[in-house]
Amino acid sequence: MTVEVTLLGTGSPLPSADRAGPSTLVRAGGRTYLFDAGRAVGLRLAAMGVAAPQLTAILLTHLHSDHITDLNDMITGRWVMSPGPNPLPIIGPGHTSEVVDGILAMLGPDIGYRLAHHEDLTEGPALEVTESAGGVVIDDPDSGVRIIAAPTDHRPVEPTLGYRIECERRVVVIGGDGVPCAGLDELCAGADVYVQTVLREDLVRQIPFQRFLDTIDYHSTVLQAADTAERNGVRRLVLTHQVPTPAADAAAEWIELAASVFSGEVIWGDDLVTVTV
Repeated sequence: MTVEVTLLGTGSPLPSADRAGPSTLVRAGGRTYLFDAGRAVGLRLAAMGVAAPQLTAILLTHLHSDHITDLNDMITGRWVMSPGPNPLPIIGPGHTSEVVDGILAMLGPDIGYRLAHHEDLTEGPALEVTESAGGVVIDDPDSGVRIIAAPTDHRPVEPTLGYRIECERRVVVIGGDGVPCAGLDELCAGADVYVQTVLREDLVRQIPFQRFLDTIDYHSTVLQAADTAERNGVRRLVLTHQVPTPAADAAAEWIELAASVFSGEVIWGDDLVTVTV
């Protein structure tokens, strides 16, 4: 049995014609997990033949707007496309319930319209929200999938989580945003695939805008991500959600930089790139 990791969206908060917002699809043990729900995630899921009702759970790394832009679309899509009750599990760090409550409030008029129009809809979206500070968040013996969360360091954004997906001795890590930390080391130990947001400090510093320069404080550089992977025996490092958004022909330069530290395989993250373990 394989584990399949697809980068649904690899873009930054700035809109791009080529990149959706950050989100990653993991299919393992016959289950389908969505990590983060950035801009246009529904369109990218459709490209993979997946619809919101088919998701086993949504897991959020943190609550920066670009990672949850289209969470509302997943909530509405799940509700209106499911022929019967189909609660959507949403797992995330502290404040996730607050965010979901806000989304439901925003959707209030829409929910009312649909309830009034469709007799078979008798209540609003069914959600199962779980906030985690770390530990096992999913343990599914039927599928053989276990997902472990650990705190990461994306301060001043906190709390934040990374995730380790285990299935039949295969291990995938979704690092999210953030800098190297003990929690990330714990998740990455011996992983087959490590998906990490990466930043090029040299390129960011060429843009003299303080708000953009501030991103250096709380994102792993390419070298830091490569070092985390090397130190923890990771086999494949996937560079995603690159900051600043690279030119179309820039992949080789970023990969070469990571390879100067990491001895495993480096994979460049464009939208819909799929890695199979």
